[in-house]
Amino acid sequence: MDTFSPPGDCPVCGEFVPAGDTSCKSCGSCPETGWNEETAYDGLDLPDSGDSAEAPAKKERPLWVRLTMAAALLLLAIVLFVLTNP
Repeated sequence: MDTFSPPGDCPVCGEFVPAGDTSCKSCGSCPETGWNEETAYDGLDLPDSGDSAEAPAKKERPLWVRLTMAAALLLLAIVLFVLTNP
């Protein structure tokens, strides 16, 4: 069953197909080779169904934790500087 008829964007490659053309000049698809429901989303670069396993987003530490870590590192740097310079 054909779901596309020119003019419009080719459902396979996304290039514009002018009115009256019987095939896409960019990829060559036509009603017999690809303008149907199965290929309607081929030109959209959608992820495959198996590619949906993304890494979970990292949680950001609260501000007080980041400030405490920064203060501890600064204190450590000062102590090391004092101990290494007599």
